Amino acid sequence: MKKELFAVSAGILGSAAAKLLGGWDVPAQTLVMFMAADYITGVIVAGVFHKSSKSEDGTLESRAGFKGLFRKGIILCMVLVAHRLDITFGTDVIRNTVIIGYICNEALSIVENAGLMGVPVPKIILNSIEVLKKGEEN
Repeated sequence: MKKELFAVSAGILGSAAAKLLGGWDVPAQTLVMFMAADYITGVIVAGVFHKSSKSEDGTLESRAGFKGLFRKGIILCMVLVAHRLDITFGTDVIRNTVIIGYICNEALSIVENAGLMGVPVPKIILNSIEVLKKGEEN
């Protein structure tokens, strides 16, 4: 019974969150995946490689981790605001533009984390980020 209650509760919360953010479409999925990848790679940079710029000695620090999670939460709040502005103005541009901007930011952070780990970044990824950034500016 507890398992079913948890599954139903998670489904209700997930559905409500998706509705508030304007749906669970490809841009929203990409943003959430990139946010998770950025957080995980940041933890690896600090915990394994000890090269984090978020702490004095470059290692894991719970306060820095919590700040990162709160920043991710505020990003989702900004998507909510953008979605509500779209509804208010009868458009569908603001939310997607905001999401693309944050996708670029998260992608850059993932690339930076990869660089700190010594992982070579394929040129196609760097070029794709540039295309996204140009699309956001327009």
